[in-house]
Amino acid sequence: MTQRHVFIALTGASGSMYGLRLAEQLCLNGFQVTFCASCSGTAVCREETGLDLSGDLDKALQRLYEHLEIRSGLQLVHPDDLFCAAASGSSAPDAVVVCPCSMGSLARIAGGISGNLIERAADVMLKEHRPLLLVPRETPLSDIHLENMLKLSRSGARIIPAMPAFYGRSDSVLDLVDFVVGKILDQLGIDNDLYKRWGTE
Repeated sequence: MTQRHVFIALTGASGSMYGLRLAEQLCLNGFQVTFCASCSGTAVCREETGLDLSGDLDKALQRLYEHLEIRSGLQLVHPDDLFCAAASGSSAPDAVVVCPCSMGSLARIAGGISGNLIERAADVMLKEHRPLLLVPRETPLSDIHLENMLKLSRSGARIIPAMPAFYGRSDSVLDLVDFVVGKILDQLGIDNDLYKRWGTE
């Protein structure tokens, strides 16, 4: 395992389960996770999962712990908190994962626009040449979306679309989520058995 502190950002694309499951798995593996949801990400998360991350941060963090059924490893931060350590290269996390990543967030990151903590944390990863993983969830993709992804890939970001595979003959939605989360963990250099690998029994 190469990273010990990971910043996870939840933005306004569908697929909140991916970011939540990733946070759970990292905490269970002993990682420190800083978790941040944009205003749109908070709304989508509430709609898709019933988890409310709005309001008082301490209370929202308790709800997050209860939802993930874990007891430690999480810090919840506000998307406007530019005094958070993740906003500076001098105390940046080991990796930033924007999961799911909306096309608006992706475009602003590609343009170097740091209007909130999520975009700034991503920008810090690019300038410090540290791992930035973006998990876009959109379909169909326009030329603008594809050009932004190409620009970010050439700048050092890793693009991991939320595209679950079906060769494992998944039995549940969680199996499909775990395929994508397992791929993210692979890119972070973290051993996992969340999905069936091609050619294995």
